[in-house]
Amino acid sequence: MQHCCVYFMKKYRNTHINDEILNLLRSELSALSHFEIQEKISKCDRVTIYRVLGRLEERGLIHKIVTIDGTTKYAACHHSHEEISHIDNHVHFSCEKCKFVFCLHDVIPKLNMPINYIISQYNFTLSGICDKCISSV
Repeated sequence: MQHCCVYFMKKYRNTHINDEILNLLRSELSALSHFEIQEKISKCDRVTIYRVLGRLEERGLIHKIVTIDGTTKYAACHHSHEEISHIDNHVHFSCEKCKFVFCLHDVIPKLNMPINYIISQYNFTLSGICDKCISSV
């Protein structure tokens, strides 16, 4: 993932649609696919949404999650612009019942890597049943 400090090095134009998509992702409990974003955003074509998502990811404001079934979803990053470094290496959970994808910020797996391997980033998506779906059974 990109570091938040990229935000300070480049000038980005801030548009209404950028703000609308970012606010949407910040308000959602689950990560959203491009299609889900398009359904919730007023009067915006799919190409513009792709471009905005790319810019927001480049700025370190959102991150991309690839689910178990290969769907790409997006979630807001939980940091402030004041933070100098920012990496969204954490576990994601994909519920098999409700299909929501959640960021599990406090779950960081321990990896035992072979000698001379350096990890720069990782993507963990776990699949199962979330707490809300279990309690509704």
